[in-house]
Amino acid sequence: MAQQKVVLKVLTIADEKTKKKAIEAAADIYGVDSIAADLKEQKLTVIGQMDAVAVVKRLKKVGKVDIVSVGPAVEEKKEEPKEDKQ
Repeated sequence: MAQQKVVLKVLTIADEKTKKKAIEAAADIYGVDSIAADLKEQKLTVIGQMDAVAVVKRLKKVGKVDIVSVGPAVEEKKEEPKEDKQ
């Protein structure tokens, strides 16, 4: 399984205490490499080789969770062919 980035909206993240609970819940999942929480937008970003369903299932114990996006951790750059002007 490749590295993936899961962005979740946790509607109960309102203060530092619930933010800490959400981070601790996500940190317990096998394969999680990094976690970032945005208190203002109520978003939690989890990066690693884990199952997105397992992340949501664990975070439902903290509060209501909506999946914003699931995708590769590093976006591949697409090189555009350079045009020679003559």
